[in-house]
Amino acid sequence: MWVEKISQQLGRPTRSVAGWLISKFLKVNNQIVEERAVSHCGIQPGDTVLELGHGPGLGLQFAAKMLTGPRGHLIGVDYSEYMHQMASKRLKDLVASGKLTLHHCDVAAMPLGDNSVDKVFHCNCYYFWPDLRKGGAEIHRVMKPGGRMVTTLILSRITDAGKKNLFSGENWHPDAYMAALRDSGFIDVRMEDKCDKDVAYQVIFATASKGN
Repeated sequence: MWVEKISQQLGRPTRSVAGWLISKFLKVNNQIVEERAVSHCGIQPGDTVLELGHGPGLGLQFAAKMLTGPRGHLIGVDYSEYMHQMASKRLKDLVASGKLTLHHCDVAAMPLGDNSVDKVFHCNCYYFWPDLRKGGAEIHRVMKPGGRMVTTLILSRITDAGKKNLFSGENWHPDAYMAALRDSGFIDVRMEDKCDKDVAYQVIFATASKGN
């Protein structure tokens, strides 16, 4: 039963002791992959950038520093109301300035317009999507043609968690995720091994293709 509870809190932290502990865990363990997800996106000052499953808001903070142009805009979505509230409080100045918009919603149903986002990034997120193809299709819908999506993960940790049944089903496998992206219209989908500060991690790249 404890495995199921941990899995639920990892995917959708709630306002509870367990949820608070998960938020602290995410801040400590996600910093490098959050930073790297942002850096691999190739963000330009005037881009519209979306983070999926923003959690406490670390990645949003890193990305905001790059959106220095007057049109640069940052969007964050998270399925957890607790994470939405935490990020809203943490980044209240960015929200108040209009530079950042946060949505409490499902990745598979985002209140964003078609072809409205230049770059998308996320880390430790897709494993919890009930339907990878629905999520992939929705992300593809909101992205501009040629837009880049970046996913970062530490595969060794994810594999260990999968073996401990901390994820529901087999969606945690990178191959399943990448297949769903291709089925959703993404091209140039690939995974690369990287290392930063002696931490080995993986990056999955995908480009939104919107041919006639």
